[in-house]
Amino acid sequence: MKNDQVRLNCGVTMPLIGLGTYSYQNDRKTTESAIHMALKELEHGIFGLVLVTLKPWARFAVPNEDEFEKLDLESTWAGMQRCLELGLCRSIGVSNFSSKKIHTLLDFASVTPAVNQVEMHPMWRQAKLREVCGDHKIHVSAYSPLGGPGNSWGSTAVIDHPTIQSIAKERKATPPQVALRWGLSKGSSVIVKSFNEIRLRENFVALDLKLDDHDFLQIDKLEQWKIMRGDFLCNDTTSPYKSIQDLWDDEI
Repeated sequence: MKNDQVRLNCGVTMPLIGLGTYSYQNDRKTTESAIHMALKELEHGIFGLVLVTLKPWARFAVPNEDEFEKLDLESTWAGMQRCLELGLCRSIGVSNFSSKKIHTLLDFASVTPAVNQVEMHPMWRQAKLREVCGDHKIHVSAYSPLGGPGNSWGSTAVIDHPTIQSIAKERKATPPQVALRWGLSKGSSVIVKSFNEIRLRENFVALDLKLDDHDFLQIDKLEQWKIMRGDFLCNDTTSPYKSIQDLWDDEI
């Protein structure tokens, strides 16, 4: 299968589809140990990219109220930079960072993140964030580029939208292919989840799909809707985020 590459600001090329792992840790020491452990488990010599995500707890995917921890981004990023120095990874990046959080990180980082992986699709287009990342040569990688259908928090609103359906019919493509082509057209890699081989192959067709200016204009008119809001990350007592606006720095 064809799999295009994107070149990151550190000079590393990244395929649009790759292998990944995950760890809930948030300081310099545990960042290094988590990467060492993941490399051992995957029997892999080096990671192409390691990301820091802004989730203020350490253990489970959805936290209880008493499981939040103080965010220590500076220490965590120092650990990431150390892993880069040690040759454990080729590039380091972030996930779910708003424009404001990107600027905060750049105030103390000696290495600019190569990637910011965020929710992005035709109904959540991230224009402001893409501009900020572009100014600093940070590649934007789109997770849930179809709106996350099949996930507990996801929606079929993107691929079921009449505009996306109409464009797909006109282009003799599927709605997911149109949504993926839109993301690719913005210079982003798209992280789409599927366990179905036929759908995986269909996704690759988006690399060659052609949309015209009218198609893009129609998509730009779609209502904006962030699907992964993260309400469960906010509370008035233990979370560092008291509201959705606080979590996303009023970029929602």
